[in-house]
Amino acid sequence: MRAFSCPTCRRLVPFEATRCLHCGTELGLDWDRREIVALTGRHRCANRELAACNGLVDERGALCASCSRTRTRPADGDTAGLAGFPVAEAAKRRLLFELGELRLPVTGAGTAVGGLRFDLLSSAGGAGGGVVTGHADGLITLDLAETDPAHRESMRQQLHEPYRTVLGHLRHEVGHYYEAVLVPDGSPEQERTRAVFGDERADYQQAMDRHYAQGAPPDWPERFVSAYATMHPWEDWAETFAHYLHIRDALQTAAAYGVRVDGPAVPTTDSAPLRTGPVSAAPPADVNEMLDAWLPLTYALNALNRSMGAGDLYPFVLAPAVVDKLAHVDELVRAAASERLGTA
Repeated sequence: MRAFSCPTCRRLVPFEATRCLHCGTELGLDWDRREIVALTGRHRCANRELAACNGLVDERGALCASCSRTRTRPADGDTAGLAGFPVAEAAKRRLLFELGELRLPVTGAGTAVGGLRFDLLSSAGGAGGGVVTGHADGLITLDLAETDPAHRESMRQQLHEPYRTVLGHLRHEVGHYYEAVLVPDGSPEQERTRAVFGDERADYQQAMDRHYAQGAPPDWPERFVSAYATMHPWEDWAETFAHYLHIRDALQTAAAYGVRVDGPAVPTTDSAPLRTGPVSAAPPADVNEMLDAWLPLTYALNALNRSMGAGDLYPFVLAPAVVDKLAHVDELVRAAASERLGTA
């Protein structure tokens, strides 16, 4: 995420800002300019109260570019769902902003009809048949129970996951969407992707049954970014794509705030770089440059977390096979971005 400042007094304000705490200027997010701007001459999104949205619109009562992509929200009487709705919408705004930074299409040629859409519903609120988090033809469904920290932590422990967040869920599900967009059926990209991730034509139901009956193979860390990624090539792609979004967004944030690592204060023999120098605001040239900036940050951030008695902020190890998968995703994302620039 980029850093933002108040257009009036230039004090730092967060991405979610609605008012500058220093000078009192009313603020909002201009999706066209992709900046935090003064409210003057604009209106707040119709979801300002319901979803704590800070998006701006031209017409009173309209939905912003993010909220308009939510197809279904909790019913007015769904107390549990409405409590979690602002949390999910906040994560969705961050997701959509990052997709824009990467120049990935959310609608238009090559995407599902209607583009990317969201159903944000709560199984706790009595949605008929329950709510299953997932993706289908551009429609992402999220069970708003995931916005409850106690529920989410319980599920994380039950499934032996190192990491589980609402934003992480959305990044995973949007990965399924972009596999169809970036790797069209019958394309050369599909054959290359199969060579990296495996053949997605393998029976998904059988793969899922096997995974939940037997678990991940013991050597999964040598080939996959997560245990869940071992279930099927589709899930391997989605988990890797989500991880790619984690890294790109965190690196952009580090660059925006001038975060750098100068190395530990003791001599080491580590082969990996332990200093970043200034993290560039420009996108990394390739995966190697990305990881040269990313890995030293993770060492330092994990050490800081442990100093606070918390678990690792980044509880992952990237094996060479995983780096190859990240490189493949990076190549496809860059190609899509270049194509959009060429047609702009």
